[in-house]
Amino acid sequence: MVSDGLIKPFVKCLAVLLFSFNVSSAPVSVSADVLSEYWGYQAFLDKFPEQKQLTDKLTRVVVQPAVPILSAQDKVIKISVIYPGEQVSDYWRRNLVAFEKRLNELNIKYKISQIFTRPNSDIGQQSQFLNQALNTHADYLVFTLDTGRHKKFIEHALYNSDTKLILQNITTPLVKWEDHQPFMYVGFDHTTGSQILADYFKVHFKPLVPYGVLYFSPGYISDVRGDTFIHALNQEKGFYLQSAFYTHADKESAYKATLKLVREHPDLDFIYTCSTDVALGAVEALKVLKRQDIVVNGWGGGSAELDAIRQGKLDVTVMRMNDDTGVAMAEAIKWDLEGKPVPTVYSGSFELVTSDSSERRIEQLKKQAFRYSDK
Repeated sequence: MVSDGLIKPFVKCLAVLLFSFNVSSAPVSVSADVLSEYWGYQAFLDKFPEQKQLTDKLTRVVVQPAVPILSAQDKVIKISVIYPGEQVSDYWRRNLVAFEKRLNELNIKYKISQIFTRPNSDIGQQSQFLNQALNTHADYLVFTLDTGRHKKFIEHALYNSDTKLILQNITTPLVKWEDHQPFMYVGFDHTTGSQILADYFKVHFKPLVPYGVLYFSPGYISDVRGDTFIHALNQEKGFYLQSAFYTHADKESAYKATLKLVREHPDLDFIYTCSTDVALGAVEALKVLKRQDIVVNGWGGGSAELDAIRQGKLDVTVMRMNDDTGVAMAEAIKWDLEGKPVPTVYSGSFELVTSDSSERRIEQLKKQAFRYSDK
């Protein structure tokens, strides 16, 4: 959660089924209520010192070799995983590989049922699988929270099931669930990553700077990645948001949005994008327009983004130490089986990668980030 305000865009439907809002050349005014329903990651840890101690302990364990579980299991645990993994970004698939490999190293007996869907779609398929997980009394359900529909299901599960919920790709607990939080929130804090990118653009661009934003699809991720970035640049004089578009969180819609964005605002210095697929769609559009002078960032630093940086297609990304979150989930389950308290939140770390990063540096980061999922 970002304190004191994030922009709350006014949206309208476009013919290409995108959403946009336009602003004047003056700095955008921001409102304070977009993420007020969430605790910020650091704010939560500051509020609950006992949670900070647990999170710090897990952070240390994640980077250490696995220590097998001490207590005997009386049954094989059932884990259901539903991820929006049908996208170019390999975060979700790598996370699952790291999760399973760490569980194996911990000698935990488990059975996983998994399904990958498209981001913010396949709602019927998601609902069917989620209900199946609850009806079959899965011990752990790994899901995400991005839309209102997700939130409603999670609330139902929290109050009507013994299944323990691990919410992936979110590190900001809901305030209203304070007395009945999910088993765990785990991911890479979107606010932190977006602030790192904002700091990069502040250093590398000198006012006056017109820029555009391509959001993910409407929801939590767009709020914390997109609005955090806009808010950060609003604190600097000379950065002017010209226009912003929601996408369908895929390359095609980002491609169309970029064409419209650049044709309407040909003076853009850079386009801030909120995900891998969106970034790569923007890059393709700029190639068609012969406007590779416009800088584009990635978000996440997976294999596709690193390849694009090597090829000169992307200029910068914030790289997640990807496998840390899979390891953290496995270790949390181990602690739970041993009867130990588990932290409510965990966020992995980031590294900034740019077109100036050496091949040696990128390979070092890949070795650290993909230490399970590349084997």
